[in-house]
Amino acid sequence: MPANARLPRLSNYVLRQLVGPIALFGFLLTGVVWLSQSLRLLDLVINRGQSAPTFIYLTLLVLPSLLVIILPIAFFAGALYGLHRLNADSELVVMQASGFSRFQLGVPVMIAAVIVMALTYLCSLYLMPLGQRTMRMAVLDIRADIGAAMLSEGAFNTPADGLTVFIRELAPDGHIRGILVHDNRDAKRPTTYIAESGVLAQTSAGGRLIMMDGTIEQANGNGAQLSVLKFNRYVFDLDQFSGQQRESQLEASDRYLSELFWPQFKTPPKNRNLINIFLAEGNNRLAAPLYCITFALLALAAVTGGRRQRGAYALRLTVAAMFAAALRIVGYGAQSMAARNPSLLFLLYFIPIIGAALALIDLQGTLLPRLMERLRGPAPLAPA
Repeated sequence: MPANARLPRLSNYVLRQLVGPIALFGFLLTGVVWLSQSLRLLDLVINRGQSAPTFIYLTLLVLPSLLVIILPIAFFAGALYGLHRLNADSELVVMQASGFSRFQLGVPVMIAAVIVMALTYLCSLYLMPLGQRTMRMAVLDIRADIGAAMLSEGAFNTPADGLTVFIRELAPDGHIRGILVHDNRDAKRPTTYIAESGVLAQTSAGGRLIMMDGTIEQANGNGAQLSVLKFNRYVFDLDQFSGQQRESQLEASDRYLSELFWPQFKTPPKNRNLINIFLAEGNNRLAAPLYCITFALLALAAVTGGRRQRGAYALRLTVAAMFAAALRIVGYGAQSMAARNPSLLFLLYFIPIIGAALALIDLQGTLLPRLMERLRGPAPLAPA
């Protein structure tokens, strides 16, 4: 790399000081939100008899959709903290005394913002829809795996609506001892299967529960009659309860950008507002990473602008944090409004742009007072 293309040492130093806090806040926020989101998958995994690696795999697929929200917020928190630490240690004062201008200080901050913005775009445009699609298919496979949901000893399991299964003992070789299956899909004619032993098998036609040495008890006439049939071997079809719907409509979060702007439907959607929802989602994916630039300017304005008194400085940091939070909340509200009224789509871009413009004006410091002085003209001379 040519020497003139490299960042000055002070810029490299500032960039290194920002990387640590940004990564730390990103890790902490991701961990907290990831744990809260993974709890809703825990019930599915446990009830369906899945393993711990399956649970970890599913939660990892959720990460890109969380990072789209977390990365800009973590960047703002990390940038604000990093710049505040430099200011609290009087390093910014020394830099300014050595001729390091505010513009030069903003260069590494903007470089960090562009890097985080690029990562946000990567998650938003590619990794999030890929992860959501993969997770949707994995969840469908888990819910369709009725056999895995049945492998729980000593408990009454309900792997599907209308089906209750009890297994007394599951041997290490896969054989089952003591089976009770109650099929209550037809409430007027419930059927109960009781077998001494059995085995769960996956065939080319799907999952099958093979029961040996048992009886089939079926109630007729609202329980007035009970018919009992003994069997030596009976094959129970589990696929009838799987209820897979692999052709279900893709949600907005499952679609890539081209599929949001130009959606194609095999059947007409029931929700007439679905096209507007897709448009709002697509534009939000393009607009959301822009908050990284806005937050970078806000952090710079909060730390380097205004008076240096402790009270005024703390107030600027607080106002900057509250203003950044308000911008992001208003942005989410704008997406909801744009989903109902497409003419408001411009708000998704206008909100981060107006936030960046206000931060730039604040960075100027004396821009507005000087402009007012010029409009008013020179002050009249006081009489001698």
